[in-house]
Amino acid sequence: MARPLDQLKASRDESAAGFVVLGALVAVMWIVEIINALDGQQLDGDGIISRHLSGLAGILSAPFLHASFAHLISNTIPFVILGIVIALGGAGQLIGVTVIVALISGLGAWGLSSSGTDTIGASGVVFGYATFLMARGIFTRSVLQIVVGVVVAVLFGAALLLSLVPHTGVSWQDHLFGAIGGVLAARGISSRRSGEASPAP
Repeated sequence: MARPLDQLKASRDESAAGFVVLGALVAVMWIVEIINALDGQQLDGDGIISRHLSGLAGILSAPFLHASFAHLISNTIPFVILGIVIALGGAGQLIGVTVIVALISGLGAWGLSSSGTDTIGASGVVFGYATFLMARGIFTRSVLQIVVGVVVAVLFGAALLLSLVPHTGVSWQDHLFGAIGGVLAARGISSRRSGEASPAP
């Protein structure tokens, strides 16, 4: 009896830690945008500057930078909704998915955008969160995770597809590679957990 209770408590603790990390990420986004707005959006120039070596540093800062509060709000809502589901798996899962997606989406925007383009915003990460949840059940073969993936696809699928269509001022490269990053994160994390679950030979 004690063992299932211990496992339940551990699971709750992991989820709580995931929620703390998610809250911290969102808090940083909002604090940065408040500072940015007070400074006349000067920080916007610290995004991913495509095809410039100095612009690679923007891969780390771009998800926290937004062109306006409207831009920030439009990213915060799906970021939180999808992030909560991922955070249920613990802080490690949320951090792992976020890092993988941010790196791949950032590199895609840096390499494929027109030279000198400045890409900012968390939308690439949002795309990665969505595709991670949609693809995860395929790799883990979990019925519950497959159902979650279908729900995410129904709620966000149309918006994701429309955002891949080139629009002025919108980085389809960041979105596309964020989506690719989410699938790769799902594959990598599910493989790692399968390996941990298997007994050593």
